Amino acid sequence: MTDKQTILAVDDTVENLDIIKGILVPEYTVLAATNGDLALKIAEKKKPDLILLDVMMPGMDGYEVCRRLKSHHELEAIPVIFVTAMTAEQDEYAGFAVGAVDYLAKPVNAMIVKARVKTHLSLADQKRACEQRVQQATADLMQNQYDAIEMLGDAGHYNDTDTGVHIWRMADYAELLARAINWPVDEQKKIKLAAPMHDTGKIGISDEILKAKRKLTVDEFEIMKTHTTIGYQILNKSNTPLFQMAAEIALRHHEKWNGSGYPDGLAGDQIPMSARIVAVADVFDALTMKRPYKEAWPIEKAFELLHKDAGSHFDPNLVEVFESIKDEVLAMKANWDKRGD
Repeated sequence: MTDKQTILAVDDTVENLDIIKGILVPEYTVLAATNGDLALKIAEKKKPDLILLDVMMPGMDGYEVCRRLKSHHELEAIPVIFVTAMTAEQDEYAGFAVGAVDYLAKPVNAMIVKARVKTHLSLADQKRACEQRVQQATADLMQNQYDAIEMLGDAGHYNDTDTGVHIWRMADYAELLARAINWPVDEQKKIKLAAPMHDTGKIGISDEILKAKRKLTVDEFEIMKTHTTIGYQILNKSNTPLFQMAAEIALRHHEKWNGSGYPDGLAGDQIPMSARIVAVADVFDALTMKRPYKEAWPIEKAFELLHKDAGSHFDPNLVEVFESIKDEVLAMKANWDKRGD
């Protein structure tokens, strides 16, 4: 046998509460409150499935009770039906305006009360089930995006001499920097996911160039530069905000503040902020991590290079902010070092 659903009846007149109980108790568990303050306390503690709410009560009226219910993240989904002698059109409109789902006129009709309660409980159950399906679908979609990000990020470094962990470390640095310049939280999360795909285009560069243990020729370097446009062409096929940012970063993360970068020689504010952030994070991580062809730079030396190249390679304002969060950056690096990557 399933548990009975719970109804909270709110009315300043005990006789009216007794009538409601007499109608509903055989099928539902009925809680009662004689004023708005008590109703809110019971609602918060018991989380009823539906609330029958009087309008005219001393102190806090039903409209205010409903407003407060709808402003509470744990109570806002509870359907509220006003039960009142105030039946003018403007009264009904006022009730719907504060979030009620229905309106019952006093004196109540037992069959109508039962029917309306049953209907709105059913609708609430359907809405809840629908929201759960949407949440699951959203979670599945996000997992698919995470999987795509990991695959594309790894693909971009599959034949490269960089270790794959680099893309996740630098993404953490990019998120720290985005937070420090007060980007919205959603944008901070987005750049953390988009940054690892910055070198996706390297999948289109030959092993001879990617694995060369010598300085590239002029022609080879021109080919290497095309990883920016290749990555853009791959990632730009998706219209989602995440992949649009990833495409933007892939295309522009080698542009330089003074216009000497590639592929298009953009300068200053012409370079998207996302790419400017990733440029700082990418270079810092590359400098401070050991590679097959070099030792890790000391932290201070890496910060010195960023400072020296501020205004030429890097956005000087971003370098200044990155320097101001040095302690957070070092804590992040230490956390990665503990993982043994």
